[in-house]
Amino acid sequence: MHGELSRFIGPDLPDDGLSILHVDMDAFFASVEVARDPSLRGKPVIVGGLGPRGVVAAASYEARTYGVHSALPMAIARRRCPKGVFMTPTTSYGEVSRQIMAIFREYTPHVQPISVDEAFLDVAGARRLIGAPVEIARSIRARVRAEHGITCTVGIASTKFMAKLASEASKPDGLGVVARATELEFLHRLPVRAVWGIGEKTAEKLTRLGMRTVGDLARLDVDSLASSVGTASAEHLYALARNIDPRPVSPERVEKSISNETTFGHDAPDAAVWGPVLLELSRKVASRARAAGWAGRGVTVKIRFGDFRTITRSRMLAAHTDVGREIYDAAREMADAAATAPVRLIGVKLDHLVESASVGRQVALGEPEHGWRDIETVMDRATAKFGKGAVGSAGRLARRDSRVDTRDPGHPAA
Repeated sequence: MHGELSRFIGPDLPDDGLSILHVDMDAFFASVEVARDPSLRGKPVIVGGLGPRGVVAAASYEARTYGVHSALPMAIARRRCPKGVFMTPTTSYGEVSRQIMAIFREYTPHVQPISVDEAFLDVAGARRLIGAPVEIARSIRARVRAEHGITCTVGIASTKFMAKLASEASKPDGLGVVARATELEFLHRLPVRAVWGIGEKTAEKLTRLGMRTVGDLARLDVDSLASSVGTASAEHLYALARNIDPRPVSPERVEKSISNETTFGHDAPDAAVWGPVLLELSRKVASRARAAGWAGRGVTVKIRFGDFRTITRSRMLAAHTDVGREIYDAAREMADAAATAPVRLIGVKLDHLVESASVGRQVALGEPEHGWRDIETVMDRATAKFGKGAVGSAGRLARRDSRVDTRDPGHPAA
């Protein structure tokens, strides 16, 4: 961290009374590839979907100097960095992630993964046995580097929200402590975009209202804020602008994945038949995720052919989502490549789940930033009010006579 904020965050500030760590791998997918192939070191490595609709999942810091970042369309990444090393994500990231999470659990049982490459730790109970939070953070960083050849950044603070801000401010390969005595001075100097739940468009509109920093936001009372963003969003922003974040580090996750699948009455000969079904399944999975308060980053498509041969294809998205259209786009691209024969069954799964509140989805303020999510939320309400058959895709109307058997794979009849 450079500039005036360096007075409020750094590796040598006192960590007394602090216990929350946010550990974030640096350019995780790209770093794993470089560790596996040292000849890539120093090169702009870009990992993501290489198809026409692919997006960047991770970019090395060398690639970021060209303006390449996660969630950027791959076509734009290729134009910005024509000499980049472009790679498809592999399943090895999951295994590396599991091994790193196991390192964290050697220091404390209170580990909450919020993505394949980041987690919160509560080390309050480890101080006497292992050492101060800063000592634990340094040990974790050293072990991750020594055992996996990659770097991570650690933020230490009094709350999950502040710890995440501390790690973001200390990247890459850094360690940042925000002392309790000066945490609000640090927070209030940050731009409003730093608050979870404020997207780019909302930040622009808040700026037009004169709220450029978190401090500007904190000076408003909740009623004044509600007149601009609505009551629910106002309460959320009001609390975080004051670093009020009582959520504990919760190692337990109720659901590990959410999935739906369909068996066709007659084998679906091509995408004209199974494509609309896949879209409907994706929307159902997303609806269940929203209802449970989850967002996921992993998408898997399952295909069973007429001869009962079954295959799965998986992909990590650039960011967590609870939007059916985004799940469908990834699933459809994989299914297009894999469905080489008539399809008997098709399914979609969303995994690598985290609390949707922790991924900072856009707060509604006038014009929506995520149009598909708004549409799907309306569909959720209509379904809740009028029943499951009230709203559906146009493709479903076209296949009413195809006699599909749509089932949740967890259902006893499946």
